[in-house]
Amino acid sequence: MNKLHDWPEPVIRVQSLSESGLKSIPERYIKPATDRPSLNVEEDPSNMDVNIPIIDLKGLSEDGNNLPQSTMDQISLACREWGFFQVVNHGVCPGFMDQVRETWRSFFHLPMEMKQAYANSPKTYEGYGSRLGIEKGAILDWSDYYYLHYLPLTLKDYNKWPAPPDSCREVIDEYGKELVKLGGRIMKVLSISLGLKEDRLQNAFGGDNFGACLRVNFYPKCPQPELALGLSSHSDPGGLTLLLTDHQVPGLQVRKDDKWITVKPAPHAFIVNIGDQIQ
Repeated sequence: MNKLHDWPEPVIRVQSLSESGLKSIPERYIKPATDRPSLNVEEDPSNMDVNIPIIDLKGLSEDGNNLPQSTMDQISLACREWGFFQVVNHGVCPGFMDQVRETWRSFFHLPMEMKQAYANSPKTYEGYGSRLGIEKGAILDWSDYYYLHYLPLTLKDYNKWPAPPDSCREVIDEYGKELVKLGGRIMKVLSISLGLKEDRLQNAFGGDNFGACLRVNFYPKCPQPELALGLSSHSDPGGLTLLLTDHQVPGLQVRKDDKWITVKPAPHAFIVNIGDQIQ
């Protein structure tokens, strides 16, 4: 029997597989036919113009909600009909968003031995990883990732955070602060749209003692993308997910009306995903 801190099989980095020049992917990454990527553009051209709502948050600040009622209505409708929406004018500097993306891109292109110093285990999953779960022989996703805890402070361990590239830890810390502030503002709006006091949802998640974590997904080039998934279909178990996309790596899909819709990210937007607990 495997112990909790052990992986059931040797961990292979997907990036290493991709860069090895292989022409076909190993069997352990081939998804069942029912789970393979949905290419809706070929199946239904009408989906080409469909996108999750894009909502302007101008007027929303830490100190108060000055959003017009029309914007509040857009958010409410997006939550009911999609569970997803994009936000622009959200208060996070576009230049800093670009810096965050480039910082993580630099990390994943470091020499393997430097990244391996941060290899994770099933005990907490914190660090540099390539699989989830300890089921032996499981079909794996075509991606590597980095996962870490940001809040509560009792779980925040800077030793698990990557030191290279330069200023990486400082960038991660600042990014966490910005996203916690933005998430708090969105939680207020969601509470108000439900007819509740503005702090109702925040308090339900622990008030000032809530949890926040960061996961960065890295999707290497795949020689047979029609057979694999970078990240298997799922719903997010928490309350709220704020996703910063990489415009060089399209592919995020959301499920609506029994169809998979490919998201078209707006420039310097965050994608908001209503998690299972708020849903």
